[in-house]
Amino acid sequence: MSKTIKTLAVASAVAAALTATANTASAAGKEKCYGISLAGENGCAAGPGTSCAGTSSVDYQGNAWSLVDKGSCETVALPNDMNGGARMGSLEALTRDIPS
Repeated sequence: MSKTIKTLAVASAVAAALTATANTASAAGKEKCYGISLAGENGCAAGPGTSCAGTSSVDYQGNAWSLVDKGSCETVALPNDMNGGARMGSLEALTRDIPS
C-alpha cells in the first residue's frame, strides 16, 4: 500500500472517531421525548408518517421525538389539544396527533 493511501486511511479513521465522539458528547445528558416537537422539527426515524429528521407533519405528533435534557421530558410545557385535554411529553412513542 502506498504511503499516500495509508495516510488517507488513517486520516479517515481519525475523522470518523472524532465525529462519533462529538455526536455522543452532544447527546450526553439528553433523552428522546415524544410528542413535543413542532411539525418539521423532529429527530430522526420517528415512526409512521416520518422518515427522518424534520419530516413530522403535525405539531406535537405522538411518534415524533426531540432531544431534551434528561429528566425534563414529562414536564415540557405544551398547549392543550383541540378538545382541551392536556398534552404531555413521553419517553415512549404516543398514538396521539398522528397524521391520517
